This record gives sequence, structure tokens and C-alpha cells, in this order.
Amino acid sequence: MTFPVRDDTRARIVEEATRILQEQGSRAVTTRAVAQAASVQAPTIYRLFGDKDGLIDAVAEHVMAAYVATKAMIEAAADPVADLRHGWHNHIEFGLANPGLYAMLNSPERAGQSPATATGVEVLRARVRRLAAAGLLRVDEERAVAMIHAAGAGTVLTLLASPAESRDMALSDAMFDMVAAAILTTAPAVPARDTTALAVTFAAALPDLPALTDAERTLMAEWLTRSLTHLR
Repeated sequence: MTFPVRDDTRARIVEEATRILQEQGSRAVTTRAVAQAASVQAPTIYRLFGDKDGLIDAVAEHVMAAYVATKAMIEAAADPVADLRHGWHNHIEFGLANPGLYAMLNSPERAGQSPATATGVEVLRARVRRLAAAGLLRVDEERAVAMIHAAGAGTVLTLLASPAESRDMALSDAMFDMVAAAILTTAPAVPARDTTALAVTFAAALPDLPALTDAERTLMAEWLTRSLTHLR
């Protein structure tokens, strides 16, 4: 019977931390300030979230859930390139709408540690896999994911560094086009047949190839990875 009280307390702490972050910025989100705003003792935060990073992760999940709830559910575009562009725009829009949270999630101290960030990368990885399966990648999947992720984060942080009224919003499309040109084959409508594109496509299709043992798939994947590393 005590779980609802615990859940209510946790929700109140997350909501207050979110409010402080949005109204006062990331530096104001201290354990002491959040505890005072939520009318709890500081040890309660540590008991429920482990530490400040755990609290920030909970805030990120809360803000992202609220953001997604305001968006209409859109099916993945039939064109994997259009789907990637749609995801890029959503990422940029979210970062600009939540500057304090985005900066905290992408700080050097927390790079790669946030579950929310990891979830976003997995969504990106699925989009890149569609590109690979369609024969549209000129680099291997891991390199493509890293390039898109780095470019997206850099674009958001660069735009956030400028006053809202003077931001060059065309930068977002320019950066996407630059990354797309670097990772995609030159003629997306007609998949390229160069060695790298073929190897990347083969690697994407490998899990679905019939009549192979797990050992054979593992060995083939090792060969492809070695070749793609050399082709970079």
C-alpha cells in the first residue's frame, strides 16, 4: 500500500526538477534546490534516484514522453532517406525546445551515459539499418550512426549558442545534406554498386540469409567487418 505514495513522491520530484531546469537553467538543478521545491529531504532523492545523474535521467524520460505525446504518431516513411530526414528534424526541434536538458545530456561528463540518449541512438541505428538494407550507404552502419549522431548534436549545440532571434535555422538542413552526401550513395534512386556499398548491404542482409549456421554467420560477419574497416 506504500507504493502509490512512493510513486507520487517520485513524480513530484521529477516535475519540480523539470520546472527548475526549464525556468532557471541547468546550473539551478541541485539536489538541495529540488528537494526544497518538492518538499522532501535530500536523502529521499538519493533513495529514489541513486544520485543527481539518476534524477536527470528521470527528468529526460519525463520531458521526452511529454514531447512525444504532443506529436502525431507518424509511420516510418516508405523512403528510408525521408525517414532519416524526419528523424533529424525531430532531434533538432527537441534540442532547441529543451536547451537546458539537452546541454546536460550532452555534457562531456555524461556523454553516452543517459538511457534516454541511448534509446535515441537505437532509433537512429534502426533508421540507418533501413538505408543499408536498401543499398544506400557508402560507409558501414556504425560509421554512419556515429556521423549522424555527432552532426546532430553539434548542430543543436551550435544553434543553442546563438540568441534565438538570430539563429541560422537553415544550418539544420545544410548539415543534414552534408552528412547525407557523405554517407549515402550518389544516386539514392539507383543503389550504387561500388565495393563498400555492396559490402554494407550484404552485412545488413546477413541475419536473414537462409541455410547458414550461427557459426557461419559469425565468421561471415567478422570477414565483412574486417573488410569494411579497411575500406573506411
